[in-house]
Amino acid sequence: MKISHFIIFLFLGLSSFAQPRVVLHADSGKTRISRHIYGHFAEHLGRCIYDGIYVGGGNTAIPNVNGVRTDIIEALKKLKVPNLRWPGGCFADAYHWKDGIGPKKDRPSMVNRWWGATVEDNSFGTHEFLGLCEQIGAEAYLAGNVGSGTVQELSDWVDYTNIEPNKGPMGKLRVQNGREKPWNVRYWGVGNESWGCGGNMKPEYYAMQYRQYATFMADWDNSKKIFRVASGANGDDMNWTEVMMRDVPLNMMEGLSLHHYSVINWSAKGSATQFDEATYIKTMKQAWKMDDIVTRHSAIMDKYDPRKRVALVVDEWGGWYEVEPGTNPGHLYQQNTMRDAMIAGLTLNIFNNHADRVRIANLAQTVNVLQAVILTDKEKMILTPTYHVMEMYNVHQDATLLPVEVNTPDYVYGDEKIPAVSVSASKNEEGITHISLVNVDASKKHDITIDIKGASFKSISGRILSSNKLQDYNSFTNPDKIKPSSFSGASLSGNMLKVTVPPFSVVVLALK
Repeated sequence: MKISHFIIFLFLGLSSFAQPRVVLHADSGKTRISRHIYGHFAEHLGRCIYDGIYVGGGNTAIPNVNGVRTDIIEALKKLKVPNLRWPGGCFADAYHWKDGIGPKKDRPSMVNRWWGATVEDNSFGTHEFLGLCEQIGAEAYLAGNVGSGTVQELSDWVDYTNIEPNKGPMGKLRVQNGREKPWNVRYWGVGNESWGCGGNMKPEYYAMQYRQYATFMADWDNSKKIFRVASGANGDDMNWTEVMMRDVPLNMMEGLSLHHYSVINWSAKGSATQFDEATYIKTMKQAWKMDDIVTRHSAIMDKYDPRKRVALVVDEWGGWYEVEPGTNPGHLYQQNTMRDAMIAGLTLNIFNNHADRVRIANLAQTVNVLQAVILTDKEKMILTPTYHVMEMYNVHQDATLLPVEVNTPDYVYGDEKIPAVSVSASKNEEGITHISLVNVDASKKHDITIDIKGASFKSISGRILSSNKLQDYNSFTNPDKIKPSSFSGASLSGNMLKVTVPPFSVVVLALK
């Protein structure tokens, strides 16, 4: 863990009764927390797109704009989604984008071999997705097909979305399909999980493939440089990052991806709602592992790129459990409890505190899949605890990271122990300082003392997300069981701030 990040955990000599102490360096901020850390991910998987985001423009009573649910549009706008990754995931390396343009009656169908063998009719394609991004105010992050596609195919997609009207065959084709103005898509993934479902490649082979694809993803305008993201490591595979940083010139790669899920056992992932405290702490241990993984990959990147030109792009993260009983195993539909709120708050704090290198991240996934922020059932829609955490945290978007030193006791259960408290802080353009605190301890509140250095504040307000049980979730019969409320557990005296954070809760404070 980098000392430069000022995240210092002192374990020795701390009893289970010790209370956390934090030092906030309110005048030492230098690094901007990119809003793109708060990105999302929408794959053609289960009910994420069809019967989720997209209900079509035909015979449906669900209000929609061009087939996209209006309630989802409004929810994502409130979330301030900065970027949305699409169409995969594993689906990306089986997807041929030209099948999803033109008159819908002429679009060919395919079988989604990765996710439930469902038939994909390609009615939701490039125009529909980029229209969704425009409606919610997000930038598009398109994942290109390297596994089963060609260099020409990906190059044409870049031209189709970005070239001026009637300039070349792709510009003419876009105009022919009803869109004159280019979308100017900046973010492009060059394949997905090339070590696995994207081709089972070795890093040396993928590095050469990447160089070829990236070469032909030419900038459509020198003033609008595209951002190419190379397929990166699975969790703690440090060799993959080593090879990519060694074998790909820095001027050919703007980002390198990383995937890590908070999973205890991939062969027996456990229920999303029926779990005990022993399972909970093990899941949170995997969530905390993100800090170590990011730190170690960043160190390798620093060796080849000390100026930090290449971003670490954590474009898949979250909790992954067994599907809900009675649903298609290949559709990855799961409920979302306070455990997921803890994963979200902890992970976002980690990303904030590594903002010098982590500049894009994408929660998996947006609707009805994995750690979704939204769940739907026909005309009904609910916001999950994860949604509420990300909404509370959007105050950090594009703010300046403020260093914190955190001295926390452990949360201990059985033979497992992890740090009990996670903290990140930032200052926005209006001069408001926000502090986000997560207490992952399942049974103990923590009285946190924050010593503020370099600033003085006159007022404090806050919001909290909490519930009675870790297993609590929002259901279609009780959609507001868990939602943020005002927080009164903080007091300010001079430069000392005292905060009482209940068990398994997330608090965001605003200091003026």
